[in-house]
Amino acid sequence: MSSSLESDTTTHCIRIHVLPRYLPDHSDSEENRFVFSYRITITNNSDHWVKLVRRHWIIINADGQRSEVKGSGVVGFQPELDPGESHEYESLCPIDTDWGTMEGSYEMQDDKGNLFDIKIGRFYLAVTSDETVESS
Repeated sequence: MSSSLESDTTTHCIRIHVLPRYLPDHSDSEENRFVFSYRITITNNSDHWVKLVRRHWIIINADGQRSEVKGSGVVGFQPELDPGESHEYESLCPIDTDWGTMEGSYEMQDDKGNLFDIKIGRFYLAVTSDETVESS
């Protein structure tokens, strides 16, 4: 089932699929703490080996406050993908409003040592109508 919150983007034959989810058990609306998980699947649809070197996230809350996160790899790894392979991971993002957006890029390296950027399309961190905002 496809969600209007998710993102599915392909750049240079590398597909990035993101599925976000609200975590009510880790959130507290009275404290303006809303925690979301996001599961990312990176699929190498190219004919070449690639390695994820760095990440760059742009996070914007409902008030328009923007923050950026840059760093090496993802969740402590720099996954390497042969043609046709996928890597999946899950991470968390806390924000202080009940909705926001995330988007960004991965810096990748190919088998010749060339660096290039892969777009991560915008996805939404939002409490949906079938979820409840709970206080801890």
